[in-house]
Amino acid sequence: MTDASKASGTASVRVVRPGEGETVVLGTTRMRILEDGSGTGHRLGVAESVLAPHTPGPPQHRHAQHDEGFYVVSGTVRFTVGDQDHDAPAGTLVMVPPGAPHTFANVGDEPAVMLSTFTPDLYVQYFRDLQDMIAAGQQLSSEAHVATMRRYATEPAGDAPAAP
Repeated sequence: MTDASKASGTASVRVVRPGEGETVVLGTTRMRILEDGSGTGHRLGVAESVLAPHTPGPPQHRHAQHDEGFYVVSGTVRFTVGDQDHDAPAGTLVMVPPGAPHTFANVGDEPAVMLSTFTPDLYVQYFRDLQDMIAAGQQLSSEAHVATMRRYATEPAGDAPAAP
């Protein structure tokens, strides 16, 4: 990752090249954090996620303090919003405002790639926390997901279990 400063020195442009960025591995999902918010005044976070075939998503949840956007780059991702499923092939954009219940999964036989945005960047740390839990030997159960989500103004929706 490189920063290219403007001639005036008042702003910096961040360039993240292929293979750069912070890699977070969560089971069968590999995420590359392209912008963690440190270069945007914490207004925006951006990540690329590769979901292996048959990868379940997190428990259905609602964010209270940030919008989340998903652009499907390749494959098909199933988004569940409440009790409705939406299969999103490559080229689909899904925007989730605060308060909307949602989850996603790759139910297909091919990998799926998504570009995700978080405005503000609040939720980027959630993924780092999950990776730290895995590294410490903790299982990523629904309960563990929910307890971690709550640290970032996110609550389970529908039948998701409550945190202990």
